[in-house]
Amino acid sequence: MPMLRHCLTGGLIIAALAGCSSKVAETQQYSGFLRDYSRLQATNSPSGHPTLRWISPDYHSADYQGIYYTPVVYYPAAKPTARVSQSTLENLKNYVDSRMKAAVARHKPLVGSPWPGTLIMKTAITTVSAENQDMKFYEVVPVAAVVASTMAASGHRTQNSVLYLEAQLIDAKTGNVMVEAVRKAYGKTVPNNSAPITLEDLKQGADEMINDVAAFPPKS
Repeated sequence: MPMLRHCLTGGLIIAALAGCSSKVAETQQYSGFLRDYSRLQATNSPSGHPTLRWISPDYHSADYQGIYYTPVVYYPAAKPTARVSQSTLENLKNYVDSRMKAAVARHKPLVGSPWPGTLIMKTAITTVSAENQDMKFYEVVPVAAVVASTMAASGHRTQNSVLYLEAQLIDAKTGNVMVEAVRKAYGKTVPNNSAPITLEDLKQGADEMINDVAAFPPKS
């Protein structure tokens, strides 16, 4: 509700033209990588950031002796754009994969193949993009609001680089999903909707999410 009130403060015209960026992934942004999005619930990550997560009531960390880690993928398959180059896509995937693997290994030993008593970890980068920043307080002043909204519509407004990840832990014996999560994180700002988005812009968001994976308390 606070986010809704923040959007309405500037009036319906401002909300329509600029909007308020959501801190978590919305339904239309789900990629299809996970099996069931309906059971996701809004919660906070270990560092206090909003996230969507579901943990099976049958999941007990102590039941598992290791994790079979599968490399990070793009889902759906990523294609370079005028803003996100092929080099950025490859470097981002390699960066997330390397750091995520190390974060997962802090919880359980990594195994070379899945077997009963292990979990299968799957992770996908589902979106690399940018979105207009939220309206600032001074932009709600009527004249300033009109100027800011015009800038947003024309593409000159400062944007946040955005990264989305979806991940799941699967019981290797039963094939049942034990944990699912969808996470959205912001990287550095970019000056407008034409500016290239680079790995350096996205690292902040990637690090934020991966650090939370490392810090995630297992359910015993």
